[in-house]
Amino acid sequence: MARKASPLRRSLRRAALWAGGALALSALALVALWAALPDPSPLARAAPATTALIEQRRAEARAHRRVLHPLRTWVPLERIPRQVVAAVLASEDDRFFEHEGIDWTAIRDAAEHDLARGRFARGASTITQQLAKNLWLGTERSLWRKAKEAILAYKLERALSKRRILALYLNVVELDDGVFGVEAGARDRFGVDAADLSAAQGVVLAAMLPAPRRVDLRRPSTWLQRRARRLLDRLVQSGRLDPEEHQHAAAELDRILAGPRPDQDEEEPPDDGGGEG
Repeated sequence: MARKASPLRRSLRRAALWAGGALALSALALVALWAALPDPSPLARAAPATTALIEQRRAEARAHRRVLHPLRTWVPLERIPRQVVAAVLASEDDRFFEHEGIDWTAIRDAAEHDLARGRFARGASTITQQLAKNLWLGTERSLWRKAKEAILAYKLERALSKRRILALYLNVVELDDGVFGVEAGARDRFGVDAADLSAAQGVVLAAMLPAPRRVDLRRPSTWLQRRARRLLDRLVQSGRLDPEEHQHAAAELDRILAGPRPDQDEEEPPDDGGGEG
């Protein structure tokens, strides 16, 4: 005669069945979401005609009875000075060439930083995640959007080379109100082509990325000055600039950021409705 299972054993069996079912459903949902999200493969050769962020900014302008005419000009990665690329990487994603779309080390460091400060102050989105957000998701802040962003980041890394992801990012990133990409940003901010950006100008563009629409270079905020100077120092410390280049860039940076502080000066980047979130 078979022994009756004990109540504890029956409870454990039911719990295991529930857990197995939940895992199976989660896996199915993940597969379905992967299939439903855009395929990045066409971007290996073609530039995007527009982005979710550009369309979001158009809609925001219409809501305020304005017409937005986005400024955006594609420039090959080879025509962007190495110091500018290095500044963006140092600012946004120092381990870009090491991770597969999500930087778990940066997430841990950001969590420790925020816990120490008692508030959310530092993002950990990689360049790949930011590109996914800019291309397809916009700036909505929700766990659902972050889940889609993570999956799209993995899809981008599987479909495209690192250099292509970097080129796309540099050509769609927001750098002012209605200004997208480093070519348009260079012309808007400094009146030069991207190919002619100096190291100091590149550092300023990279430093403003958390809140580009809140930056007025005629009245540079404390947060922008601090970020730019720290970023320039990191470039020489990491060997991306030699000491002589650093000296020249530091002098130019002082000239760029010499204007008076704004009336509402801030020590941390303000919420710009974009950035890493």
